[in-house]
Amino acid sequence: MSKVSIGSYKPRLGFWEIWNMSFGFLGIQFGFALQNANVSRIFETLGASPDELPILWLAAPVTGLVVQPIIGYYSDRTWSEKWGRRRPFFAVGAILATVALFLMPNSTALWMAVLMLWLLDASINISMEPFRAFVGDMLPNEQRTRGFAMQSFFIGTGAVVASALPYIFTNWFGMVNTAPEGMIPDSVRWSFYLGGIAYFCAVMWTVFNTKEYPPDDLEQLREENAAQGIYDGIKESFLGIFRMPKTMVQLAAVQFFSWFALFSMWIYMTPAVTAHVYGTTDTGSTLYNEGADWVGICFAVYNGVAALAAFVLPVIARYLNRRLTHLISLFCGAVGLASIFIIDDPNMLIVSMIGVGIAWASILSMPYAIISSILPPHKMGYYMGVFNFFIVIPQIVAAGLLGFILSTFFGNVPIYAILIGAGSFVLAGLLCLIVDDNETVEDFAVPKNPVEPIT
Repeated sequence: MSKVSIGSYKPRLGFWEIWNMSFGFLGIQFGFALQNANVSRIFETLGASPDELPILWLAAPVTGLVVQPIIGYYSDRTWSEKWGRRRPFFAVGAILATVALFLMPNSTALWMAVLMLWLLDASINISMEPFRAFVGDMLPNEQRTRGFAMQSFFIGTGAVVASALPYIFTNWFGMVNTAPEGMIPDSVRWSFYLGGIAYFCAVMWTVFNTKEYPPDDLEQLREENAAQGIYDGIKESFLGIFRMPKTMVQLAAVQFFSWFALFSMWIYMTPAVTAHVYGTTDTGSTLYNEGADWVGICFAVYNGVAALAAFVLPVIARYLNRRLTHLISLFCGAVGLASIFIIDDPNMLIVSMIGVGIAWASILSMPYAIISSILPPHKMGYYMGVFNFFIVIPQIVAAGLLGFILSTFFGNVPIYAILIGAGSFVLAGLLCLIVDDNETVEDFAVPKNPVEPIT
């Protein structure tokens, strides 16, 4: 790889170079998927009621709200000749997340599990946020859609395995899937242990197999860092929400309702499926734990679909455009979530998850491909951090509202939270129509043979 600065011309990268720079997301998604598929299960096992789950989950979005913009801001201002700009953050986040993944399933009280969720989510954000900016740093504009699609592929692949781990340990290796009251089953504990190892190894693969371009003016960067204190940096990070380009503002609305829908599903999928489809709320029963394991399989399916759709969506976008592709994908997610209400056969949930997987693939790639084409290279991490406000803000709103809505209007029945998520996907899709996109045909170019370098 030639040595060029991040603000100057960037050479097109080959398939395996894009593969190596994206591979760390495989590990990050192990942590993210284990969290999404199992945290509600852990909370319920430790005594939480359905209407308490959103507030307990509040740790995740609040952590993201604080960590993401700060990490994005400071990763823009970091440079090491040996470690580069983003890779130090990858490594630190991987170490902390691995520790959290080993500790969380050993929680013996609800407050311990919540504390571990704080640590895990903060650690994931330290790694994940710079990965988004990494694509903008390393790839020319015409390859960025492909770069984010590669990230989506690894996100989907990692999540397939991680989400299915409790089911695999139980049904393939005969591991115990139930435990005494207030204890986490062995199948879940060992899933988190394996996830911690996978997280660390995958992120370190990217750290040691990717080289970064140096800043345009290294001396100027050092002078700015010396002149600006920590307080100034934090203040600048949070003021960015008022300085977003027009396209980011438009996409912020789309992101808000997209992630509100996702958070509704992540919080309530386990209680909704176990109660609505399996007919039990007894967390110590075999039936409940079978249902909870099947939720992991469902999450594996939607992530598997996302891994495949990540390479199909850019092709569709080439013939339509990114806005319409994203709209259609979000509508697929809405149909998938809404269909759960009429399902009584657990196997049919797989069909529902196909629509969710298409939406997930698009959420992880299309908005970032759109905004990366309009952002200044030297502030890529900063604006990616600001943009992620609209991932965490809807989660905070969901955490504050969903429990109240369910207990007040729906008799604390979790399946209605899933229907609310479906409606939120519809709103997000409609809002795609107002987004201005600075796209070109080259943004959607795909290689005829993906195992050969792209030239």
